[in-house]
Amino acid sequence: MAFALSNARTGGQLLVDQLLIHGSDMAFCVPGESYLEVLDALFDARDRIKLVNARHEAGAANMAEAYGKLTGKPGICLVTRGPGACHAAVGVHTAFQDSTPMILLIGQVGRDMMDREAFQEIDYRKMFGPVAKWAAQIDVTRRIPEYIARAFHIATSGRPGPVVLALPEDMLTEAAQASDALCYCPVQPDVAPDALVRIRDLLSGAKRPMMLVGGPGWSDRACDQLRRFAESNGIPVATSFRRQDIFDNRSSNFAGDLGTSGPPALVRRFKDADLLFVVGARLGEMTTQGYTILDAPTTRQKLIHIHADADELGKVFTPALSIQASSDNFLEGLADCRWFARDQWSAWLASARADYLEAIKAPSSAMVLDIAAAMIHMRERLGDDAIITLDAGNHTGWPQRYLAYARPGRQIGPTNGAMGYSVPAAVAASLIYPDRIVIGCVGDGGFVMSGQEISTAVQHGGKPIILLFNNNMYGTIRMHQEREHPLRVVGTDLVNPDFIVMAQSMGAHAERVMRSEEFAPALDRALAAGRPALIELCTDPEQISTRVTIAELRARSSEVCLP
Repeated sequence: MAFALSNARTGGQLLVDQLLIHGSDMAFCVPGESYLEVLDALFDARDRIKLVNARHEAGAANMAEAYGKLTGKPGICLVTRGPGACHAAVGVHTAFQDSTPMILLIGQVGRDMMDREAFQEIDYRKMFGPVAKWAAQIDVTRRIPEYIARAFHIATSGRPGPVVLALPEDMLTEAAQASDALCYCPVQPDVAPDALVRIRDLLSGAKRPMMLVGGPGWSDRACDQLRRFAESNGIPVATSFRRQDIFDNRSSNFAGDLGTSGPPALVRRFKDADLLFVVGARLGEMTTQGYTILDAPTTRQKLIHIHADADELGKVFTPALSIQASSDNFLEGLADCRWFARDQWSAWLASARADYLEAIKAPSSAMVLDIAAAMIHMRERLGDDAIITLDAGNHTGWPQRYLAYARPGRQIGPTNGAMGYSVPAAVAASLIYPDRIVIGCVGDGGFVMSGQEISTAVQHGGKPIILLFNNNMYGTIRMHQEREHPLRVVGTDLVNPDFIVMAQSMGAHAERVMRSEEFAPALDRALAAGRPALIELCTDPEQISTRVTIAELRARSSEVCLP
């Protein structure tokens, strides 16, 4: 095909044109000289792609990852070579373990300088190979449309995940004639015609069935179809770690979540079940409670496993029935299947629901600031479409245990346990959905890692509310220390800055809550502020988690040591 000379574009222009073709409307970055041509092309597209410049590459990557979770489209992150790429690596790891569509674009040294250890040179194919679905480098300018189309396809098809593309600086400045790609179309496996019959046959012989749902790519429609199926057939449903928004927690079929704060009774119930019906969830360490709920490779329970990635089926546990299908495609065929009388497992279902309701009751507390009561108040205060972002750490036990989730509301948290995620994710969520309430939950350790992204929210018009749980320590590690080596505390204490002054200096509304009765009015003021807000919750270090105190941990350790 012959091209007119006017069709020639720089690599930077070609790349941005492809982002537009594939529907990108927002990108996150820390600018760098290694991809100036892309930035220049984004200037011309600024009315179609909102470019959000973060304060740290980890923040930009986490924002892009949160975008992918919330929209189902690849989150776009641009960083410079060397240190910029290293900083962004945590977001790629989160996207990989959380199965989130994301594309990281990295400026690279010029092609004529490669393999000399030039300034900030890294081989990104080797660096990101283990934590990306695809890591490549675009060396030929006219092939940019091909590479970008493939990146969108890989990031969204099958089990979603991150793609990393390196962009040599001289390749971006070079002009080339190239035809544009067509808009990507994700490919997801569908359900085989006889699969539902086989599922019904297995379920019909069960006395104690449990559904476990999780993983990525659940549309609001699929979540509603799941609820209809579970309720019409009387099957209890639990969610995997940090996927509580998949199933309406208010449904009488909801039994809780399997994660770090999962109810002990629910863990026992999964061990006692005679059939596990798993849709979308990976049967990894967190969800299986350290691979203890099931035996490997042959499980005590009959196992039905539905997942979009064939490599996940039978990876650790051998199913009685494995089906390669995306959650959305699978639920499309399952939703209207009313196979069993609702009372077939009524006693089993009722006890599962009773255990859940017991687990979310607020315990009596002698603490000056009762965090459980604060979360329960917030549960009643938030609307149905609120977005909750979580960080890593014990403090997340409170919003995971006491808040209720249901679509269109969302729960966004790193299943890989990455600290510093919640604030950037809340910023991104507020920019994506400016009319929705966004609450970011973060500990003092995680906030110091990424709290500066409040400035990003101020600059770009976001208005997340950050709940900062401050106990002056790395609480999770302190809990492990007290359990394994009581009274031998080292490396986990924190001396923190004045978080109120810090947040105010960035332009946020900020206040400190030290007593239970102060929380409700503080939340009201934050909601009314119309700008980013921070509420510092001064929590008692003694309350190390939702279920145990430091004193109780030490007492248990002493009992173990007695002759």
